Amino acid sequence: MIMIAFGMLLTAAAFGAFAYAGALAAMTYWAAVPALEDSPTPQAPPIAILIGAAALIGAVCALRGASAETLAIVAAMVGVLTAIWCVDVTRGIVPDALTLVPLLALLIAGLLTGRWYVLLAAIVPAIPFAIMAWRTKGLGLGWGDVKLVALGGALLGMQTAILAFAPAAVAAILLAR
Repeated sequence: MIMIAFGMLLTAAAFGAFAYAGALAAMTYWAAVPALEDSPTPQAPPIAILIGAAALIGAVCALRGASAETLAIVAAMVGVLTAIWCVDVTRGIVPDALTLVPLLALLIAGLLTGRWYVLLAAIVPAIPFAIMAWRTKGLGLGWGDVKLVALGGALLGMQTAILAFAPAAVAAILLAR
């Protein structure tokens, strides 16, 4: 029992560290990038909350007995998603380096291991978001959101991604009107 608790704490700390690293990278590397003209007012990202949420995700993954490979992938994505959140909140952009690079890595890994459905899982949930970004000319819902949904699809799988992102797409449509 003590080993399980220690493993959970260690994993939670590692996930929190990945989130902190993502926030730090976002605040240093993208600090010089000017905010887009039509982006919302820049805000301070809730870094402490993001780190706490990442630690909670790590603890839950450890409690569920996730493999070391799964923990590594999820921890890396927690860092990337934290960086995306911080850049989006402060600059109003979702950088290609934070979406397309991990997406490409997941697609290549999927294809090399015979999981061709990862490609479909990335494309299908992104289609409604791409249509909205195209129709609204990027106002409110831009191409960064499309890339983020494609990344989410590759990570979560098509069914889970559609269930997770469908309410977001409906909300975006309602807000755009």
